[in-house]
Amino acid sequence: MSETDYLESRIRELADRAYKNEYTVNTEFLSISEQASFYEALKKLGVPADSDRVFGVRFTLQGGYDDAERRAAFFLPSWLDTETFIRNEQTSPDLLTCLHISPLQKKFSDPLTHRDYLGALMSLGIERDRTGDILIDHEDHSAYIFIFKNIAEIVCRELVRVRHTSVSAEEIPPAQCTVRPSFEIREGSVASERLDAVLSFVLRLARAKAQELIAREDVYVDGRTARSGGAVLWEGARVSVKGHGKFIYEGVLSSTKKGRDFIRVRVFK
Repeated sequence: MSETDYLESRIRELADRAYKNEYTVNTEFLSISEQASFYEALKKLGVPADSDRVFGVRFTLQGGYDDAERRAAFFLPSWLDTETFIRNEQTSPDLLTCLHISPLQKKFSDPLTHRDYLGALMSLGIERDRTGDILIDHEDHSAYIFIFKNIAEIVCRELVRVRHTSVSAEEIPPAQCTVRPSFEIREGSVASERLDAVLSFVLRLARAKAQELIAREDVYVDGRTARSGGAVLWEGARVSVKGHGKFIYEGVLSSTKKGRDFIRVRVFK
């Protein structure tokens, strides 16, 4: 069974449960590529691209903050609208919460990375699909981990060390996490919204070099290997390049008299 077929079946199951039982249900955290498959599954089910309902049930993808990379799909009961659900989960979460992980002694703490925190969680037997984004606060030597509430207590109790650093974990409402990924905004003109043209602009490479990266399968768009430099990017597309970082394509701001597109991207620092 393909990933899209699995998610199609999962969507049917969860929408049916939300409809019959009148409570909120959700998927696991989905990676960017899994989210793409989720929307492909919705398309196969006949759900319009701009719809927030499937089989009459409201759904929303949330990761604890705007622009979260890893998100879960939540299917809502008839009495709960999307805005209220998001607002409640931000301040008094029932399903998706946030953990603040801080060293017991900052003076002696290691410079911990995303991989370090993820490894510590997995050593507790927590699968990757149970956790969302991990945001590092380098100034405070701490981290914020978005996670399902039903395992938050276990992590708070069991997570006492990350690498060689003794830590404590505290559950906080997602709204209290103010750390966000850092971006550099870049604007400029390109011949078109083709992937190779945008890559050339962002990476400051010759277009032929950008095409070589794509040919080597070093470029991913929304978590999937890019197959063609001629593919046209869409607003919100997340592009990552092995050895070169990643960025979010924000679309065309205007067009020049010579027919070039003036675009904006957000490059992760």
